[in-house]
Amino acid sequence: MEENDFVSIWLEESGNPAIEELTKMNGEVADKTAKFLLEKGLTSVDLSTILDINHDEIARWMNGMHAFSIKKLKEMTHMIADHNMKQQDIV
Repeated sequence: MEENDFVSIWLEESGNPAIEELTKMNGEVADKTAKFLLEKGLTSVDLSTILDINHDEIARWMNGMHAFSIKKLKEMTHMIADHNMKQQDIV
């Protein structure tokens, strides 16, 4: 891509709305997940076990240092909801 390419210049000046939206969505889901963990008395280690994702990756995501794809966020929220439903069935 040329340095003077119109798209490159536009992205440099205005940012990438898709990336900004993904970053915002990751932050919102991470915040909701943190609240859920607190309410349930769970830790990020528990979350990494539930989701079968490396704990370091979960910790970076919850601290805003890592982003998951929209597809992965949806999978994660479904897995958390399923885990929550199973736990309610036990009680």
